[in-house]
Amino acid sequence: MALELTAERKQRLAALVGRYPIKAAACLPALHVVQEERGAIDAEAIEYVSRLLDIPAGRVEEVASFYTMYKRKAPGRFHIEICTNLSCSLMGAEHLREVLARELGIQPGQTTRDGKFTLSEVECLASCGTAPVLQVNGEFHEALTPDRVKALLGELRSRAAGG
Repeated sequence: MALELTAERKQRLAALVGRYPIKAAACLPALHVVQEERGAIDAEAIEYVSRLLDIPAGRVEEVASFYTMYKRKAPGRFHIEICTNLSCSLMGAEHLREVLARELGIQPGQTTRDGKFTLSEVECLASCGTAPVLQVNGEFHEALTPDRVKALLGELRSRAAGG
């Protein structure tokens, strides 16, 4: 089955590719657009981008597997990414990761059985001055404490239960 994108995303891809003198240079933004549509970058998505940019699928695979922003499988409804780089670690990120794992009943890289939460560690969220930080579906939460993390999980659980 061939990957199909919405007309709007096809237009965005065409515009992106047209911005670069060498089509291959559009690999990262093209992967972003495809991931928006699919939720993850799977083999079909790799092949689609490969054909779009006239580059080997192996090259696209290298890019998709190198960057943590490309998901190889779709995350849960709430994707919690906790920074474990130096600044966040010094400010207690490991302890917060343990709180999250205990509260959710999963380890980093896993998704809860109900598919609502995925927990990931990321190398850097570029917010060292407000460490420790995490993001949920791209939304930053900074200067965290165990109590603030538990409160955030409570809010997310309420949102999950409400629809």
